[in-house]
Amino acid sequence: MFRNGLSGFMANMPIVTKNLIIINVLIWAIEAIFPRFGSTLINVLGLHYVGANHFNPVQIITYMFVHAPSNPWHLLFNMFSLWMFGSILERVWGSKRYFMFYFVCGIGACIVQEIVWASTWMHDYISGIARLNGLSYQNMKDIVETAIHNGDSDFSVAISQFKDSFITIGASGAIYGLLLGYAFVFPNQPLYLFFIPVPIKAKYMMIGYGLIEFFLGFNSNDAVAHFAHLGGMIFGIIILLYWRKKGTLRGNSFY
Repeated sequence: MFRNGLSGFMANMPIVTKNLIIINVLIWAIEAIFPRFGSTLINVLGLHYVGANHFNPVQIITYMFVHAPSNPWHLLFNMFSLWMFGSILERVWGSKRYFMFYFVCGIGACIVQEIVWASTWMHDYISGIARLNGLSYQNMKDIVETAIHNGDSDFSVAISQFKDSFITIGASGAIYGLLLGYAFVFPNQPLYLFFIPVPIKAKYMMIGYGLIEFFLGFNSNDAVAHFAHLGGMIFGIIILLYWRKKGTLRGNSFY
């Protein structure tokens, strides 16, 4: 009975949403079952800083399908949101248009994350080694700049290793774009958060999500790529505003 119910559930899911969920879950399962291979998979498919040795252009796409096996909640939240909101949007927009929107948001999240890394890696590197050596930021900055100017090989290796340590994985950037898309198409639809028993209109919830991600991006030291989430929303809103201007926001034709 369970098997029949699951197969029926999957059969009723739109094709793009269904395949995205299947690929994400399969890759996560492989990572969890084969930890060593999973670590390699994350390192190869995860998004690295464009200035790092481990960067590969295909990571712009592949990073969206990789989630850490140590954090199943990340995968569950993304796949639940993909099923809940993505299924509806795919039925409204059609599979081609929905497919394009999903990947534009995911690639947009990647671009914004790369810009953030390019803007902050040197500051982060100097701050870190300044603390380790008990020096002020300015003193350490002078030392690093002098070493780079003189072509110090030890510093070059250390900087290269530091750049290689940047990695982002997960479908969250694309998912945040879908959440925004849902709020555009159904702005007044009431939504519920688990810990708030009061309905919140979709448009207000997404404004709240955006503000939270913006605040956390500047004030949080966690490992979450908050600016990548914002990147997915930024690229998503560009497309959504264009579709709304053309009067095709609720249409199912591909443009």
